Amino acid sequence: MMNQDSPGAVTDSLNELIEHYSLTICAVSPDVAYGEVLAVRSFANGVLKGVGTGPRYKDLSLAVGWLSCLLGIAACDSGAHGASHVWCTDAERRSAEAGHPELAGWAVLTRSMISFYQGQPRQSALLASRGQAMTAIGTTAHAKLAAQEMRAAAMSGDIASVEKARRRATEAMSRLPSDGLTAGAFSIASGEEPPYTATSLMLLGRFEESVAATERVLRTCYQPEAQQRGEHASGYARALLILGLAHAGNGDLDEAVAAGHAALAGKRTAWPTLTLAGKLDQALERNFTNAHQVKHYRARYLEASHRLRLLGPSGG
Repeated sequence: MMNQDSPGAVTDSLNELIEHYSLTICAVSPDVAYGEVLAVRSFANGVLKGVGTGPRYKDLSLAVGWLSCLLGIAACDSGAHGASHVWCTDAERRSAEAGHPELAGWAVLTRSMISFYQGQPRQSALLASRGQAMTAIGTTAHAKLAAQEMRAAAMSGDIASVEKARRRATEAMSRLPSDGLTAGAFSIASGEEPPYTATSLMLLGRFEESVAATERVLRTCYQPEAQQRGEHASGYARALLILGLAHAGNGDLDEAVAAGHAALAGKRTAWPTLTLAGKLDQALERNFTNAHQVKHYRARYLEASHRLRLLGPSGG
């Protein structure tokens, strides 16, 4: 399918592959996803160079940009932050060329998430705010960026900014089309609350509310059939870890450890997931220092961390 001579046919094939990888990139191993998408992008870039400034250039360049955005996500999940920023910058540039701001919004979201998981909430919030200014309300990217700003503000402990961002996220969610994507890298989970509400509550120390909110997310967004297909492998694991952190903050040792073990039982190891798993390890050690369950969880966490170190993007 990728050996078509017509640039239009190549663009159509690339868009099919972009749709495929946007649905699977959060379910397969990050290094596998990176290698496969990189191969497709290298091919697409070669075709793009041959097109020159012809009428198909913008369409092909936009497809290359979406592939760069996917590479940014895969590199982020592998813990290769420098590579992720490079790919996201390329996606932003091609977004500007094609006049398609939503692509830039998704690239900025990846960069904002990296800052968040690196413990840089102000930088994360600034990026999320910038991404919202780029994108139109009513787009999934805009709503996701508003929710991202909310949890970044929560990490800073800025309650007023959390509430402002939450109102913006709620409004953005209400403006989304009813047929929007609910699975994949460029999607948003449907629900009464904006994404990351449970995380924000946990970061603000409202642990009982966070437990209730996370359990709602697990019921509505990560139903058994979706778990079996692996559609949301990373999101499911992270939701479990937020649940574990909320239980730990609430003093519920057994529930916290159970959630942590369930999160690390998944086959997909990703850097943001391991970052949260490390936070849970610290919380358990701080709150339940001598409990044997804490030692068992730490062993599981260190094993998963070792697996991630063995992975990584297989190209530049």
